Amino acid sequence: MTGDDDDDLSTPDRTLRILVADEDTATLQDLSDLLRGLGHDVTQFAISVQEAAQVVAAEDPDVAVVRLDADDQHALALISEISECASGPVIALAETEETEFITNAAARGVFAWARPLSGDSIQGAIEVAVRRHAETEELTEKVDQLENALNRRAVIERAKGILMERHGLDERAAFELLRSHARDHNRKVLAVARAVIDGCDELPRED
Repeated sequence: MTGDDDDDLSTPDRTLRILVADEDTATLQDLSDLLRGLGHDVTQFAISVQEAAQVVAAEDPDVAVVRLDADDQHALALISEISECASGPVIALAETEETEFITNAAARGVFAWARPLSGDSIQGAIEVAVRRHAETEELTEKVDQLENALNRRAVIERAKGILMERHGLDERAAFELLRSHARDHNRKVLAVARAVIDGCDELPRED
């Protein structure tokens, strides 16, 4: 295994920093011991779901494991709050098998679900959660890159249009004017394009 693999949260055998939140102290201890037995670094908090979001934000664990009560009418709203505060995936533990509740929990940011307390089920949930989270982060990054690329293109296209109208150029000549000006002044084409749009650079036509 390489050093890169050791830094990858999706690696199943990596020791993870796991935060466990459960107001039932006996269950909390059992779950924490189970996770430590699986080789993870565990921080446990005997707190209610209502208090979990603040603690998750402060501790910033690799994985947050939160015990939920399906009978709590505020549980889904609390899941959303916890997920927004967490930089890593959130795993929910509950005895319920109510499909609608589990589906709604997933829609609000829970990456995996497990019924306590089984080492296999919880470790499986952890592995599913970290992989799904990594995939989500990668997809988000790709979307951001695409949006940035589209925004850059829109700026350059707008600047080209201004130069075409100002100097009577065709599209190719307008772009060449942007590019040559950027090269001659050691600037990026995007920066020159923005200056043209803002009226900060007239970019006179080159002879």
